[in-house]
Amino acid sequence: MISINNLSIQFSGESLFDHVSFFINDKDRIGLVGKNGAGKSTLLKIIKGLQVAQEGDIVLPDGFTVGYLPQEMEPHSTKNVLEETMTAFSEIMDLEQKLAGFEQEIAVRTDYESESYHKLIRMHSDTLERYHLIGGQAVHVNIEKVLTGLGFEKEDLERKLNTFSSGWQMRVEIAKILLQQPNLVLLDEPTNHLDIDSIQWLEAFLGDYKGAVVLVSHDRAFLDNVTRRTIEISKGKIYDYKANYSDYVLMREERMESQLATHNNQQRQIRQIERFIERFRSKATKAKQVQSRIKMMEKIELVTVDTIDDTGIRFRFPPAPHSGKIILEAEHLCKDYPQKRVLNDLNFSVIKNDRIAFVGKNGEGKTTLSKVITGQVEHTGLLKFGHNVVIGYYAQDQSDYLDPDKTVFKTIDDIAVGDIRPRIKGILGGFLFSGDDIEKKVKVLSGGEKSRLSLAKLLLTPANLLILDEPTNHLDMRSKDVLKNALLQYNGTLIIVSHDRDFLQGLTNRVFEFRRGTMKEYLGDIYDFLEQRRLRHLDELSATRKQVPVETPESNISINKLNREKKKENEREIRKIKTRITNSETEIERIEKLISDLEARLTNPEKYQQQIQDGSLYREYEAAKTAHGREMKRWEELQYELEILEN
Repeated sequence: MISINNLSIQFSGESLFDHVSFFINDKDRIGLVGKNGAGKSTLLKIIKGLQVAQEGDIVLPDGFTVGYLPQEMEPHSTKNVLEETMTAFSEIMDLEQKLAGFEQEIAVRTDYESESYHKLIRMHSDTLERYHLIGGQAVHVNIEKVLTGLGFEKEDLERKLNTFSSGWQMRVEIAKILLQQPNLVLLDEPTNHLDIDSIQWLEAFLGDYKGAVVLVSHDRAFLDNVTRRTIEISKGKIYDYKANYSDYVLMREERMESQLATHNNQQRQIRQIERFIERFRSKATKAKQVQSRIKMMEKIELVTVDTIDDTGIRFRFPPAPHSGKIILEAEHLCKDYPQKRVLNDLNFSVIKNDRIAFVGKNGEGKTTLSKVITGQVEHTGLLKFGHNVVIGYYAQDQSDYLDPDKTVFKTIDDIAVGDIRPRIKGILGGFLFSGDDIEKKVKVLSGGEKSRLSLAKLLLTPANLLILDEPTNHLDMRSKDVLKNALLQYNGTLIIVSHDRDFLQGLTNRVFEFRRGTMKEYLGDIYDFLEQRRLRHLDELSATRKQVPVETPESNISINKLNREKKKENEREIRKIKTRITNSETEIERIEKLISDLEARLTNPEKYQQQIQDGSLYREYEAAKTAHGREMKRWEELQYELEILEN
């Protein structure tokens, strides 16, 4: 258990925390929520020990370990993905180097009867025992499992880390934290770096995690699926709820309604007492009762009503200019980079008032196609626009599209025309830029402020095709809700790149999934897509094993029956794998007994002199070790396969 005691910290004369206290229990799943700037990231840094509060302290048990993922960082590793991930296991790496050195020396030594040789064998045996004790034999399998879950392909593991984007490098940092299995995991906006598949994998991983998890996220679905406790930070105070995010919102409303009702009742009672005192103050016969009422008033503890900090952006998109029925058509569209072909022979069309979500793993071409459509990236194949298509574009990397040396006001003023110019301050105020804020230079703005400024730019030129690339990154919950509501009311065509399931829900009617250079279309919103894909994957899984009857109108096989068949097939596969695991464990025990026996012989040269001198005993020992390693790898692969089947 971690104890946070009376934390207080101030910035610019305002309290970020005012004597805040709470506990983090061993297996807590806590979501930290609050508007941008409320202090969520600061609290994580204080718990990690990277920042010190002006008052209060953090009490951790002896030997307690904390893993921390910051919101942004700049990795500078020159290692490949696998090597960098292995740095999370410094002791195991040291042991592997020692074992390699011992084995190399044993292979060339011939002084089998010497004391130094016996010492070498004992050192090798002790090191190998320690290696197995701390799970060294399973590390490589676990690393591959976690990296694969976070979206890496097997061929990526040998690539230099610095050849990946910063988002993919952050995934390696997430992997290192998860593999180290600290007592407490602190994650600051981890979903900013992940696609939908990786987010769902991370949800499952954190759900089974043995330690405590505290995370900051503006992804409502992720919070609901992972957390069971919500701590709200607002105006220097915290409010602790034993609930996930959605339940917390309801409980917060109930709490405030109850507070308001109690406050109103108390105010009524106070007014009644005050009227009594005022009415009978001058009457001697009521003096005793008046004094009693005055004392009663002095003892009353006033009920305060907590207020929600509801400052947030406010805006609506301008009406979309008229356009033709066809917005754009693509035929045999391709995009090649020196390393690979990102888009391969795409054929699709976008119709007026379509609302399309681009989803898929990072690096699969979603942003590339967005830039192709906006004319920023060259391509081959046909891309034809319809009549009077006007594009509004929100870039994922806003800093590349904002002049860092311009002020906030100048950024808008330079592109505002006509009757919009007198309303610039009003527009900026709607995006929380007011007073001196409008004179800030872009280069000093936070990620959230740059996001808001980029959204403000979209309002200046009415568009009938909006292309938004990860618009929710850096936006708090309230700002995301305002943006979603504005998009729901927008009367043009929408293409949106996002991994935020809650934000996408109900916002789109088509989903384009990008995968290995191709694009597959699904009808419906994000949850329709996830369900259709889940059923497709179940069908593919069945097809790779035994053929299971598939539902058709002719066969009239029900979905329930099909699911039962799939479940039975899965259970049969699980039983087979478990039998193979048991057989593998028996074989491992046999080989380990043989190795132990051979090590005993190697340390007894008087009895086994001939076998030691001719090297046959050592060769048998090496063969046994090789067989042991091979069988351990087979056992690990079977365990991994079992885990996949059971999940």
